Amino acid sequence: MAPLSDLIHPVLLCGGSGTRLWPLSRKSYPKQFARLTGDESLYQASARRLSGAGFAAPTVVAASDFRFVVIEQLAALKIQPGCVLIEPEARNTAGAIAAAALALEARRPGALMLVAPSDHVIPDADRFRAAVQAAAPAARAGQIVTFGIRPDRPETGYGWLELSTPTADFAPEPQPLRSFVEKPDLATAERLLSGGMHLWNAGIFLFTTTAILEALERHAPEVLAPVRQAVEAAENDLSFTRLAPGPWADLPDISIDYAVMERAENLTVVPYAGAWSDLGDWQAVWRESPPREGGVALSGPATAIDCHDSLLQATNAAQQLVGIGLTDIIAVAMPDAVLVAHKDRAQEVKRAVAALKAKGVEQAETLPRDYRPWGWYESLVKGPRFQVKRIVVTPGATLSLQSHHHRAEHWIVVEGTAKVTIDNQVTLVTENQSVYIPLGARHRMENPGKVPLTLIEVQTGAYLGEDDIIRYEDVYARGQGARG
Repeated sequence: MAPLSDLIHPVLLCGGSGTRLWPLSRKSYPKQFARLTGDESLYQASARRLSGAGFAAPTVVAASDFRFVVIEQLAALKIQPGCVLIEPEARNTAGAIAAAALALEARRPGALMLVAPSDHVIPDADRFRAAVQAAAPAARAGQIVTFGIRPDRPETGYGWLELSTPTADFAPEPQPLRSFVEKPDLATAERLLSGGMHLWNAGIFLFTTTAILEALERHAPEVLAPVRQAVEAAENDLSFTRLAPGPWADLPDISIDYAVMERAENLTVVPYAGAWSDLGDWQAVWRESPPREGGVALSGPATAIDCHDSLLQATNAAQQLVGIGLTDIIAVAMPDAVLVAHKDRAQEVKRAVAALKAKGVEQAETLPRDYRPWGWYESLVKGPRFQVKRIVVTPGATLSLQSHHHRAEHWIVVEGTAKVTIDNQVTLVTENQSVYIPLGARHRMENPGKVPLTLIEVQTGAYLGEDDIIRYEDVYARGQGARG
């Protein structure tokens, strides 16, 4: 095992709502936690890529709503995080990186940290790790290292990096970075591509805590000061570190590129010639999907007849998606929402999300499946005074001891065994059995078994909102009125 001083400390940034990948990615469960290109989520693939020999346990920066998701998805990989920082609210990458640097500096002064978004696709993990190791000496010497991707098209959705010297094969050899280029128009992007002196800006950085904190102090003290206060006043919550919301509210909403990178002089770029994508829109998903005849990418219960260069994705086995005679079309079907768009306009999906939000449509931000620390639930049918849900509780998980003002509940176990507490009575409810929870009764559900517990919940009452809850005990330390 490498000495602690030689380890690279990954920092996984889990912000962003992924609105251009609606309806699969939504504010309630953004793209980094979804399975878009394989059996693992993008976040899990990122964590696995930055683990193993030479890497320390990762630091994760996430929103409060996803604190249990980041832990559970890492646990599935048998990866234990070194630290999970909870942002009071999203404030872009400068604040998140500053917080991670300060927290890491307190544990490992001068540590080498690798900052990476958690929603990128890099298929060749070994090749990328080799590029990181090639960049390490420059970073340890005090350089701020950024990774540039070899471009293969005149992309207008990325920023670009200007090299100081041409490179024939884009080998991962550090060299001074000449300049940053803002997202260009098409004509400019074509010129940058043909010139051979520019790379895509991947937003992945390697530096020591000393180097980035000095750069923030010099170029963005208005960022560093409130973040330092938020870290110093942070509170421990179970295995999480909650940054103090008061000073965090004074933090500017600014990216690390604007705050530091475009002003610093000690910048180094390492080219990366392997495959990479930020999966920023559905066209990128189509591009990264295994192609079939005619350039058609299919996912889930989808069928293409005489289609070309299109993506058809369905998520529900009970819902078949069929395309006939489609060319350059994106079609994504979910139980509660369907997107159909021309592939060339994939970047505009966020306009649809904005339009739905303006109309007050729930599907704009919320998935039908709601994830909780203990598992998940989904609403199957809802009426004026009733609602039917499917609830899945992971093995060993426990819901809070709670009661409701306005509804009663019936629980029918269809898989596994539930340990149910109703007031002072505790019973085991097995498959094909049910239990009734009267309005106002204190109750709790646990899964004592080794397989998921699945039940159907029928709610009846005058008000069925998720905020109708009085919580008495909760192993997840959630407050009164919190959902789930």
